[in-house]
Parts: sequence; C-alpha cells; structure tokens
Amino acid sequence: MPKMIAYSRYSFVGHWQKITLLLLLMVSVCWFFADTEVIALDPWAELGRMWQGFVHPDFFATEYLLDALWQTISFALLGITIGLLLGFPLALWYQHPLVAAMCAFIRAIHEIFWALIFLQIFGLSAITGILAIALPYAATFARVFADILQQAPMHTLFSLPKGTDKLSAFIYGRWMHMYPQIVDYIRYRFECALRSSAVLGFIGMPTLGFYLESAFRQGHYQQGGALLILFVLLIGSIRFWAKPIMLWLYLPLAVYFLPPIPVIDSQLIWRFISVDVLPPMLQGQPFLSWFDTDKLSQLVNWSYTLISQQVFPGMVATLVLAFCALGLTHVLTLVLLPFNTRLMMPKVVILIMRAVNLILRSLPEYLLAFVFMMLLGPSMLPAIIALALHNSGLMVFLMSRQADSVNVPLTYRPRIDQYSYLVLPAIYPHFMGLLFYRFEVIIRETAILGMLGVMTLGFYVDSNFSEIRFSGALLLLVFTAGLNVVVDYLARRLLHYPRNRLQTC
Repeated sequence: MPKMIAYSRYSFVGHWQKITLLLLLMVSVCWFFADTEVIALDPWAELGRMWQGFVHPDFFATEYLLDALWQTISFALLGITIGLLLGFPLALWYQHPLVAAMCAFIRAIHEIFWALIFLQIFGLSAITGILAIALPYAATFARVFADILQQAPMHTLFSLPKGTDKLSAFIYGRWMHMYPQIVDYIRYRFECALRSSAVLGFIGMPTLGFYLESAFRQGHYQQGGALLILFVLLIGSIRFWAKPIMLWLYLPLAVYFLPPIPVIDSQLIWRFISVDVLPPMLQGQPFLSWFDTDKLSQLVNWSYTLISQQVFPGMVATLVLAFCALGLTHVLTLVLLPFNTRLMMPKVVILIMRAVNLILRSLPEYLLAFVFMMLLGPSMLPAIIALALHNSGLMVFLMSRQADSVNVPLTYRPRIDQYSYLVLPAIYPHFMGLLFYRFEVIIRETAILGMLGVMTLGFYVDSNFSEIRFSGALLLLVFTAGLNVVVDYLARRLLHYPRNRLQTC
C-alpha cells in the first residue's frame, strides 16, 4: 500500500510538472514570434509626466465627472439586472445541449464587440451599452447558476411536506441552500460590469472611459490621474455602497438619469438583419437565388479570401499574444503571491500589497493597454504587460486566500524555501486551474485589444465595422467565439481539474 500511495503521488506531481513545462515551452515559442519592439521615442519622459499627473490629480478638470461616474454605475447596474432576469431561467435549462451551446457562443464574444453590433442598430444610445453588458453576462449567469444549483444537497427535497408545489420545492429545497454563494457571485459580477461599463466609453458611451481616453490622448494627465483614482475607489468601495437593500433606490435612479433614448427605427433594424449582415453577393437577392452555382462560387471565394487574409493571421496573432500574456501572468503571480500571504509577510506588507492588487484588478485590461501603448508604442508589448498585470493582480487576490488556509507544521518559518516546499505544492493545482481559466478570459481580452492597433482578431473586426462591412465583421466574430470555446474545452481536458467558477470574470 505505501508503494501505491507513493506512485500515485509521484504521478500527480508529474502531471503538473508536465503541464507547466508545456506552458513554458509554448510561451517561449510565442514570445520569439511576438512583436515586442518599443517604438516610442522617449517612454521614460512620458512616464514621468504621467506620474506627475497621478501625484497631482485635478478632480475639478472634468466638467461632467459626477455624471460620468453615475452613468458608469447605471450601465453596469441595469446590464447586471437584465442579465440576471435572462440568465436565471436559462440556468434551469442549461443542461440542454442547445442552451449550453448558445450560452457558450454568446459569452465568448466580448462586451465591446456586442456594443459594436448594437451600435449599428440603436446608435450611440443607452440601449447599446446596457445590452452589450446584459447579453454576455446573462450567458455567464446561466452557466454559473447551473453549476451552483447542481451542488445543492438533494436530501432537503425529501424532507419537504407532501404535496409541496415545484416552485416552493425549488426555492426552499435548492435555491436557499446556495443563496449566499449566489449573492457573492452577483456582487463579484457587478464589479466586472463596472469595468466593462467604463471600457464602453472608449467607443463613445458617456462613461468614465470616454473622458479617460480624451484626457490621455490630449496629455492631460492630471485629469486622467483623477479619473483613474476615482475609478479605483469606486471598485474598492463596492462593499460599502452596493448593498442589496439599496437596489430599490439605485435602479429607479439609474433608469431616470439615463441619457435620452432616441426613437428606434424598426426598418433600420430589419435592414440590418435582412440585408447588411449578408455577404455582398447575397444582398438584395431573392432567397432561392442564393443556391445558384454562381452565387455559391462567389460565396466560397469571398469566405476563403476573408479567412486567409484576416481570420487566420488574426487568430495566430491572438494566440501568440495570449500565450505571452499567460506566461507573464504565471511568473508575476508566483513572484507576488509570497508578498500577499500571512505565512510569509507581516500585516503591514500584506495591507500595502492588497492596495496594489486592488489597483491592478480594478483597472480594465483595455485601459491599461491604452496607457502602456502611449508609453511604448503600438506593438504587442503593451497588451502583454496590461493583460499580465490585471490577471496576476486578480489571481494573487484569489490565491492568497488559498495560501492562508494551508495547514503548516509548528516548525514552519516564513522563508522562501519552506514556502516553496510546504505551501506552494498544496495550492499549485488550484493555481493552475485558475490560470487556465484566466486563459479563456485573456483570449477574449486579446481579441478586443486589436482595436488599439495590435493586429489580432479585434483589429480586423473593428476594421470591418468601420468600413461598414458587417458581414465580414460577423464572420470574424463567429471565429472569435469559436476560438474561445475551443480554448476553454482544451484547457479543461488538459487539466482534469475542477475550476473555481465562482470567482471568474
């Protein structure tokens, strides 16, 4: 028996060693092909000016500061609310393959891409921003709620009085058992929605991102620093002002203070659905003529050209950038984690590091990439650094709790050798599971960073929307979603480890 235990343990450790080595190999290859050239003339001088802006923020430079803060909250709150109303019923039928596939496709497309689609229908209105958050979040809620409800104990159902109706049995037999986890996850998703809402400002929505982009592009770093500080404080203080009882006040106010919603033209919506999204050779043609040999030949040629010239190079660039960001996230998390656990550091250091983690995980990757791109120029390097900083901040925040809960012997001393031998092996499987889930998120974010000039899938999607070639943009979005689904599936197959789905974004 001891030999069997030793063998199983060796196999278990070897499994994670192989995965780590495979990851490092992939990262090394991708880093070799990545464009990491620094193009900016004097990045240190620009960084100094930015630092001065953060040290001396100007909170009164933006005339519509309070309005931008409130619109950021409103879009996030209303998007989350609609997402809950749609996601909860879907969770009850999530085991159906069609429902699961539909939700996987919807959440694989980033909120900015959904906003670009709705922008063509509803224009630059509040409906565009709210729906862009609500749809992917509804699909995410459906999946996570389905997972949570599966964990509910079934024995309670047998203790209910005979004749209890199905709704009451569901609420008291399953829902109430998992209610605390559901509330915690909704609060966490609201934090994610605030980040998404801010990023929507980069495509014209009246949120903080709109004013941040204007401030940094014009070199008004004191104004930009003030906006960033306020946004971090907004995220960091969620637990104080985002109380469930306050929703009854926030929701009516969010609806009341929304920007004016223009009249929706149904003909415009129908034209977009029936004409604009069709490939050029099918637009304005009778349905039966689509199956003509000539039309099919043109459609194949159009698809082949788009796939070979945009889809394939965009997917390669997306994967290269994502693997580089994943590798840097892996390294940064391992380096920062000892500074965030009570098993290694005193309380003073942990408090300082928690503040650093709050800043890193509060700032959206798109915003960080935008700032680094102004410093380093338009290459993959700013995007890699931005993705790694944000994801390592989030992973350190989650893994520090795991590290603090590790049982260590009384002879343990806070030294790096004992930490590496006793603590890190205990949390490493969970660490790798979370890291590979973040890979799915990194893929989603990498795609949209193409809108900043990096030639990932998002670059080609944005170009097609800008040139009013909606059919090409939608085909690219299908491949973008498919790439996310494939990466998620392969990561789960590779790890054979249950991911913590309650702490994902």
